[in-house]
Amino acid sequence: MRIFSGVRPTGDVHIGNYLGAIKQWVKLQEKNECIFCIVDLHAITTPYKKEQLQKNILETTVTYLAAGLNPEKSIIFVQSQIKEHSELAWLLGTIIPVGELQRMTQFKEKTKKHPKYVNAGLLNYPVLMAADILLYQTQLVPVGKDQQQHVELTRTIARRFNQQFGKTFKLPQTLLSKTGAKIMSLQNPTKKMSKTGNPRGCIGLFDKPGIIKSKVMAAVTDTGKEIVYNPQKKPGISNLLTIYSLFSEKPIKQLETEFKDQDYVDFKESLVKVLIKSLEPLRQKRKELLDREVYVNEILNQGKRKAEIIAQSTIKEVKKNMGLL
Repeated sequence: MRIFSGVRPTGDVHIGNYLGAIKQWVKLQEKNECIFCIVDLHAITTPYKKEQLQKNILETTVTYLAAGLNPEKSIIFVQSQIKEHSELAWLLGTIIPVGELQRMTQFKEKTKKHPKYVNAGLLNYPVLMAADILLYQTQLVPVGKDQQQHVELTRTIARRFNQQFGKTFKLPQTLLSKTGAKIMSLQNPTKKMSKTGNPRGCIGLFDKPGIIKSKVMAAVTDTGKEIVYNPQKKPGISNLLTIYSLFSEKPIKQLETEFKDQDYVDFKESLVKVLIKSLEPLRQKRKELLDREVYVNEILNQGKRKAEIIAQSTIKEVKKNMGLL
């Protein structure tokens, strides 16, 4: 199966990004044809610092590699270096009604968050995402729940294009992680973990052990002392159980049994040990890669060359079917 996914280079990656996306990418690359992209064109639709962008792209690439993506098994590249992404986005934009874009949940959320930064690029974000996916004739798209609506729109665009211009695109399917697709904030377990929220509610993938411990021990829990999974009544401990389960690879039911007669402090202390043990190898790998910038850039260059072959083939077919060639 051909798989495509990407992450905006907007700074430090947290464990929610890792569990909801990158961790399953590492498994998927073993038996599939995987294409992973640093989507810098998406990143400029919201406020950003231009002098920080290239550093963030490098950091994001290093994160992919440190987390286990293998350039021998996956194509890893920077979106803006493949001009066909922008070209296909323009072509697809001619067949999608503006009203459908204005109904996108993320567009509404971003315009509320950045009311002075409402731009056409933000409105067309889902069209560019559709171009990213369709350009590589993608079959599966591993995404978080917040991007599921965009993949559905991608399918709508592909269907409409195929009906109007002849069969050109495959219809991609969404691939959601069964657990961990949405990790919640440690400080507000009713909201998704985010880099832009309360910093104590977010554990960075490369946080030092002391910082991990302080954040976990200060995590919001619920009334009562029972360590049971019930997202509606006990969202705090349920979120921590999900994190523990995904990093330890123990079923939540097993964890409930293990901690049946223990309190929240005992559970949190055990979770701290699991997180530190799991994340330390990633932190060390990241440190090594940051000292090998030439090597990392060569991986991106190789990825660009491989991605271009597929992208150029698709765009040629698209333009031919539209009467542009």
